[in-house]
This record gives sequence, structure tokens and C-alpha cells, in this order.
Amino acid sequence: MRELIDRFDRHLALERGVSEHTRLAYRRDLLAFQAFLDGLPASRQEGQGFFPVDVVTLRRYLALLHKTHKKTSIARRLSSLRGFFRFLQREGVLAANPAELVSTPRRERYLPTVLSVDESFALLDAPRRPDLLGLRDQAILETLYSSGLRVGELTGLDVDAVDLAEGLVRVLGKGSKERIVPLGGKACRAIHDYLEARGGVASTDALFLNRNGGRLTARSIQRHLKQQLLDARLLKDATPHTLRHSFATHLLDGGADLRAIQELLGHESLSTTQKYTQVSVARLMEVYDKAHPRGRKK
Repeated sequence: MRELIDRFDRHLALERGVSEHTRLAYRRDLLAFQAFLDGLPASRQEGQGFFPVDVVTLRRYLALLHKTHKKTSIARRLSSLRGFFRFLQREGVLAANPAELVSTPRRERYLPTVLSVDESFALLDAPRRPDLLGLRDQAILETLYSSGLRVGELTGLDVDAVDLAEGLVRVLGKGSKERIVPLGGKACRAIHDYLEARGGVASTDALFLNRNGGRLTARSIQRHLKQQLLDARLLKDATPHTLRHSFATHLLDGGADLRAIQELLGHESLSTTQKYTQVSVARLMEVYDKAHPRGRKK
């Protein structure tokens, strides 16, 4: 089965242009399923040939996952298996896709964590260390909140992807799809100040560098953000993605069109963007409950 997984990985990379991050997620899911198959009793595999998979086997696997995994994780693993089996069906390895007969677990509904406008400003306006790294961290925060980039998109930015004169940034998103996103005035100024202070030190095209001159990683940005939240005295467990959620929610609250927000975020489906309408309604009800004399929480 390992050889089939390798073939599927090449298919994702060469034919579908899937990002390395997504391919690794697929691979982890499929290797976990292979480990489950390897642990089946020999009697269960008799008569099944080299690929002992049927609907009963899949349901047994999902039942095992329900003991230790959330529904969202189980749904993702099932999605990986569906894609894999679909590929094998196309290649003539399987006559039918056994995962098509297994229903997807109903996912838990959740509202993304967002910062309020005041909290966002408190984070962005908090004092920074007066050196190159402080200028860099300020530029990163301004860019995340100004453009709603994914942290992986931000770490992948090169210097020539940013047009400070026009206030635009060229982003390579999921599936290697490129989009142009506006960059706010304060973000442009923060990037300009950082690049001016950086001078000709860089030996790479990367926009944001670590202290050794290499491309900054998503993990480093996450770690720095935790400290920046403490410096701003914000007791919230926020991540770089929280700034992306805040960007979209604040645009929607300000009257931006949902389709425009979809384009800015690089969402393939409008249904993905619609979760921000739920956030706005929830915030509206919270304000109502606190302010109205007959609010429900009075």
C-alpha cells in the first residue's frame, strides 16, 4: 500500500498542484489507515487480496477513531481516504470507492476567535523593541491584520511581492493560486521602515527574516505573537489566524460585501466565508443583551 500512497502523492503534486502542507496531511492520514490495516487479524484479511478494504473495515476504523479524535479530525481523515480511493478507482486498482458508502460525521459548529477593534488596536499600538526585530514584528502584525493573510502565505512572501507605492501584495495561496490583496497605509509604512532598517543585510528574497537572515517560520510568528499579546495586556489565546478572522469580521461589520471578503481571503467556496456572518450576529446579540433594558441577560 505504501507504493500506492507514493503514487497518490505524486498525483497530488504534479496533476493537482496541491501544496506540500496539504500533501503531508494526506500522507499522515493514509499512513495511519495503513497502520490500522496492518493490525487487523490475519483472518480478517483472507480473501481480500492485497488491499483488504471494504465498508465494514472503514466503519470499524472510524469507530476506533471516535474514541480518541474529534469529529472534525475524523471527517478530514475520511475525506483523505475518499480522495485516495477515488484515485485508485481511476487507476483501475479498485472497482469501487468503499468510502462513498460511509457518511461523514456531523461536524461541531464553532465560531472563530476574533479580537475586537479595540483589542486589535491595543495589540498593534503596543510598544515594540526599538531595533530591527521590533520593526519586523510590527510590520508582520500590521500586514496580517491589514490583509487577512494566512500565516503560511505571509512567511512565503518575497520582497518583490509587495508594491508599497500602490498598496498591494501578491499572495500565493492554497493550491498555488495567486491573488492580489490591498495593503493598508500603516502596513505599508511599517514594511517600508523595516526594509529601510534592514538595508542590504538579506541574502534571501524573503520579506520577513529571522535573526540569522533566513526566512521566518510560522512557528516563530506564533511564538512572538504570544509575547506581544502579553505586552499589550490582552488575556486572549490568539493565534496569527485570529488576526485573519478579525480582519474578515471587522470588514463585514463595516459593511463590506461577503463576496469581496471571499476574494480577499482566497476562499474557494462562499460557504467558508459565511461563518463570519455568524460571528457578526453573535457579537450583535452580545451588544444587545448588554445594552437593551429588556435584554435577555438582564
